[in-house]
Amino acid sequence: MNSPATDRARYDRATAHLDAPLAIVDLDAFDANADDLVRRAAGKPVRVASKSVRCRALLERVLARPGFAGIMSYTLAESLWLARSGFEDVLLAYPSADRAGFAELAGDAKLAGGVTVTVDDPVQLDLIDAARDGGGEEVRVCLELDTALQLLGGRVRIGARRSPLREPAQLAALARAVTERPGFRVVGLMAYEGHVAGVGDALAGRPLRSRAIRLMQGAARRELAARRAEVVRAVRAVVPDLEFVNGGGTGSVQQTAAEDAVTEIAAGSGLYVPRLFDNYTSFSGRPAALFAQPVVRRPGVGVVTVLGGGYPASGAAGADRLPVPYLPQGLAYDPQEGAGEVQTPLLGSPADDLLIGDRVWFRHAKAGELCERFDTLHLIEGDRVTESVPTYRGEGRTFL
Repeated sequence: MNSPATDRARYDRATAHLDAPLAIVDLDAFDANADDLVRRAAGKPVRVASKSVRCRALLERVLARPGFAGIMSYTLAESLWLARSGFEDVLLAYPSADRAGFAELAGDAKLAGGVTVTVDDPVQLDLIDAARDGGGEEVRVCLELDTALQLLGGRVRIGARRSPLREPAQLAALARAVTERPGFRVVGLMAYEGHVAGVGDALAGRPLRSRAIRLMQGAARRELAARRAEVVRAVRAVVPDLEFVNGGGTGSVQQTAAEDAVTEIAAGSGLYVPRLFDNYTSFSGRPAALFAQPVVRRPGVGVVTVLGGGYPASGAAGADRLPVPYLPQGLAYDPQEGAGEVQTPLLGSPADDLLIGDRVWFRHAKAGELCERFDTLHLIEGDRVTESVPTYRGEGRTFL
């Protein structure tokens, strides 16, 4: 693994012929991160979360590697586009109200066979039926389990507010309702433990909070493993030929893979390793996706200003949602301005070595959201750009 200074020199050389702002993916780091996900999955296939990649060329690259199988998508329109593009196993991980999309799905045998939709309420089945527009293809269905940890009789809840279904009987009842309804088939079960997979447990300078997070996550893993096993048994009693049970995320791959009830792992952010995944004891990845902003001003000693850069990530607003200046090391935001819409002042002694036209490399907070800001990813091997590929946005696709 190279030093940050060596990586900066490589990236500068590789992109010297390009104008910033620009975004890159270091393929050596990307492939190493992919290998690490497979290692941690311990023989169970990894389904790639497309929202964390948002680039067809890189989805194809990772799915060509041993240990990866299938895509976990985030909208129905994206799912249909990917299926039409040749991806054969697409799991839509979120319920949809896209009536035109459901009509397309139910009217095309290839799409219906390659796309699975997620439901957690019979009303969602009503919506799909109302949207069929004469299409009679059987719709593949995945049921979603709520993974949140509930304490004190449910008065304390830790975890994302997703599915309303928690108990084995609830999942079995919905599985039965789907199987008894013409035009639908239950093929899978999913459960995303975001409070384990998406929350770092080694926060720099915060040992007590880190300890509390590890205690919470340990309790959450134990509770969910037992409940997920019971849910799978209950659903399999209704649907013996269930094709898959999906669980996990980048931060919990090895723990989720250890559960016998789980047949596949979902992960995507671990390929790019954005800054939100720096604070984990369970794994350590290599930053693979970066963006560069050009220096356009030198306001004074210890200060440079770069063009733009204010690309906050989704989620609860906070400093952890901002990109961070990464290379050269030692730069920080001006607390009075932060990351700006059209310009961003950066403070620190490295600023005095930067000239107008030089570039500062940043890391985004959340993986695939970087691709909503750039239409092209320049793929770097060593100190060369070997290919420039479009993001979803570069293909004219902005699904959310």
